[in-house]
Amino acid sequence: MRDNDTLDTRPAPTPTRPLLGLTVLAVEDSRFASEALRLACLRSGARIRRADSLRAARRHLRVYRPSAIIVDAGLPDGCGLDLVAELARAEPRIGVILATSGDPGRAPAARAAGADGFLEKPLDSLARFHHEVLRHLPRHSAAAFPRPVTEESIDPDPIAYLDDLEHVRTLLGGAPDTAMLAYVAQFLSGAARDAGDTVLERAAEGLAGHGAHAGIGHVTGLIEERLAQRAAV
Repeated sequence: MRDNDTLDTRPAPTPTRPLLGLTVLAVEDSRFASEALRLACLRSGARIRRADSLRAARRHLRVYRPSAIIVDAGLPDGCGLDLVAELARAEPRIGVILATSGDPGRAPAARAAGADGFLEKPLDSLARFHHEVLRHLPRHSAAAFPRPVTEESIDPDPIAYLDDLEHVRTLLGGAPDTAMLAYVAQFLSGAARDAGDTVLERAAEGLAGHGAHAGIGHVTGLIEERLAQRAAV
């Protein structure tokens, strides 16, 4: 396994770029949430890699060991907290293991699984990102710098949200079964919450449980309205 982040030649962090020289692996299926993490890493000096499923994350981890990993609790092929538990037991251990979710109620389960910390979505504050990563770094010169104080917000490109909606439209167009509808419900409600789309968030929640198939047409119609904005650009 390669671990370039342990090399002494990596650039030294600075107060304004406290994660310079580190690599973050974002295990996240939402393009919109991934874009927020990309912007946070870019402004912090960190490199970022992305995996959109447990399978992709494990494939990545067979080759590279990142400095930090941020794992979404809900992924298309299983629970992200299972990966958190695996990584918490692994030797050598990744320096920082964080879980993320739009449901703050999942924080206790994340910590019980072995996560060092928890990032609640939406990730809209650079200061919150810095705080959660820096306070768990086991050893790095970043710790020698004063914690950066910044009021910068993180504003992902709305196009990334439309990418998420396009993905959902594809899933709903393939005669989804109950399990797929449950996944789509949590994925879409989370993406809509992150984007501040309360109408679609509420509609997405209706895709889970009894009578879920009845809500497909309503959700699809809302998605088509939003995707029409892309076509009009």
